[in-house]
Amino acid sequence: MTIRLPGALRGYCDGVTELVAAVPNVRAALEHIERTYPSLHRCICDETGAVRRHINIWVNATHMREREGLDTELAAGDAVSILPAVSGG
Repeated sequence: MTIRLPGALRGYCDGVTELVAAVPNVRAALEHIERTYPSLHRCICDETGAVRRHINIWVNATHMREREGLDTELAAGDAVSILPAVSGG
C-alpha cells in the first residue's frame, strides 16, 4: 500500500512523495505516519487522533468517508492520497 503526499505536506516529511506500508486500514496508515513523521501526523490529525476537517483522505478513487472512514480496509496495491483542502478567491 502506498501513501501519496502532495507538495504542501512534504515539508513535514523530509520531502518524501510517497510512503510504503503494509497496514490493514486507514487508521493503521495514519499510525504509521505518526511513528515515522510525527510532525506530518500533526498536520493531518488533531490531538484526539481525528482527521482534521480540511484534510481529505482518498483510497484509490474513493473518499474514505464514502467507505468505512478510518476503518476502510487496505489491500496490496491500494493508494492512499492525503490532500489538504485548497481554497482561494
